[in-house]
Amino acid sequence: MEQPTPPQAPISPIDALRRICFLLERGRESSYRIDAFRKTIEAITLISDEELRERVEAGTLKQIKGIGDSSAAIIGQAVRGVLPAYLVSTEEKHGEPLTRGGEALYAALRGDLHAHSNWSDGGSPIEEMVLAAVELGQEWMALTDHSPRLKVANGLSRERLTDQLKRVDAINASLGDSFTLLRGIEVDIHLDGSLDQDDDMLDRLDVVTASIHSKLRQPSFEMTPRMVTAVRNPRTNVLAHCTGQLVTGGRGKRPPSQFDAEKVFRACLENDVAVEINSRPERCDPPDELIELARDLGCLFTIDSDAHAPGQLDMKSLGCERAERLGIPAERIVTTWPVDDVRAWAKG
Repeated sequence: MEQPTPPQAPISPIDALRRICFLLERGRESSYRIDAFRKTIEAITLISDEELRERVEAGTLKQIKGIGDSSAAIIGQAVRGVLPAYLVSTEEKHGEPLTRGGEALYAALRGDLHAHSNWSDGGSPIEEMVLAAVELGQEWMALTDHSPRLKVANGLSRERLTDQLKRVDAINASLGDSFTLLRGIEVDIHLDGSLDQDDDMLDRLDVVTASIHSKLRQPSFEMTPRMVTAVRNPRTNVLAHCTGQLVTGGRGKRPPSQFDAEKVFRACLENDVAVEINSRPERCDPPDELIELARDLGCLFTIDSDAHAPGQLDMKSLGCERAERLGIPAERIVTTWPVDDVRAWAKG
């Protein structure tokens, strides 16, 4: 899996704006600015190249709703065959590799088992997430929007999940064999260890990624059986960001949850559940010592982006650096597997 080559002139206005959004998301820049550029993309998608050029020459671009000073300058330069200055500066700021190390493992990755769209708390349509995954060289990706209980993240009710599955099927039909979007969910783990979606709905999915978002400060004697129960559920495939820690970022810091990690990881091993290495820099979850414990016990792993925007799909390079440094064999990382093997494992 390779990062796309930085664009050169000439470049279309839409491609220039999409690349800028990708880089800003990758660098975790202000969502306000990114949203503004994406609205510009929506606005000019409906305009012919000829009209766009005429408006550039007449200086009337900003009469179109959704186009401001910065986006007008980007469009104007692209239309005239010049690499936009905003794109050049954004490449300089955010175009370098996110980390050193893990390159071989990153190249071996085929997919992602944890990614969000604007159906829950992501910032972009499913189609835009898929397009970015394709451009990064992925072969498949699981769409794992949140489950109903997580209302703060616009979790999907049974009815909305049903509608989303129809959209996923339509996207796959349009892609043919070039890419596979897996039906998935990031399902919340209740206090009793049960999963936050009806069993028959979970049975319709290709993969279930389970995680805890509430009562993270439970004592170990409560948290451990909660996690073990979830892992033993035959519908669970991935245990995501298992400690819930936050080590940096706008949400502040949060200490890891307390639980008997050996007991939880043994349950993962016995039930063929993969331990996620969450690549978001603010999570860095699990900590190194827990990855080493799961490694020594023989667990499977996933390296996931937990992306909430297209540019964040590239964050898997951070997880690859950690996995390679800690000696996780590529064959034990589910996200290096072909999609048919992933499906067989998930339903096994």
